[in-house]
Amino acid sequence: MFGYIVANIDALTPEQLQRYRGCYCGLCRELGRRRGQLSRFTLNYDMTFLVLLLSSLYEPQETGGASRCPVHPAKRHPYWQSRFTSYAADLNVALSYENCLDDWKDEKNLVRLLESKAIGGSLGDIEGLWPRQCSAIKSCLEELSGYEKAGESNPDRCAGAFGGLMGELLVPDEQDYWAPTLRRMGFSLGKFIYMLDACVDLSEDKKRGRYNPLALAEEGNFSQNEMRGVLTMLIADCTAEFEKLPLVQDVEILRNILYSGVWTRFCAGLKQST
Repeated sequence: MFGYIVANIDALTPEQLQRYRGCYCGLCRELGRRRGQLSRFTLNYDMTFLVLLLSSLYEPQETGGASRCPVHPAKRHPYWQSRFTSYAADLNVALSYENCLDDWKDEKNLVRLLESKAIGGSLGDIEGLWPRQCSAIKSCLEELSGYEKAGESNPDRCAGAFGGLMGELLVPDEQDYWAPTLRRMGFSLGKFIYMLDACVDLSEDKKRGRYNPLALAEEGNFSQNEMRGVLTMLIADCTAEFEKLPLVQDVEILRNILYSGVWTRFCAGLKQST
């Protein structure tokens, strides 16, 4: 359920694309500096969105530069960071760790167990810094695992669990004025992501006999238009909260992600099925 919150890069200007990639590179650098070089392999664009959103809302001081990295050793790449880069780096590790453990428990995937051990050394420190967010990650994945074992056929319950997780991650400080808006935005975004993932995987899950709440609900007879309709309502709830935020910097990149980028995987799935 990760890797869906991406930009539609074809619709970004060159300046916006450089800003977007600079945020990603800054997050990658911070992961290596803060949590070890192996943690950089857990990076995805979901947390890049988080850095962009919180940096746009709170407008903290930024630092930046250009450097080479193990993935791109031949060319220097520009990057930028804010205090929310560290926040997102920690949550990225916590999410990846719990996701690896969940895969090990459910599938006995030894590779995922080894991955969890490789990146889990700093988990205690992360939990100490962000106890509310880490607790939400654990409880959400445990709840989703319970739904899977019970064969839960109500997709909204499963989506609500993941929505709760995202709602907590989008709120760095629950005493802040914008915390309720961010939490509602994150909740709707999380529900959208869960349902999008279920829609994208529905055909393959049915073939392989894997758990998917959409396959159990009404025997999985959902048309593409029905799935698109449900997803449209969920992302509309998210963007309604998003538009309440007083954003200026990077707001067009954020709109690109929420209004266009998040649909790229769904549209790719439609093309493959036709």
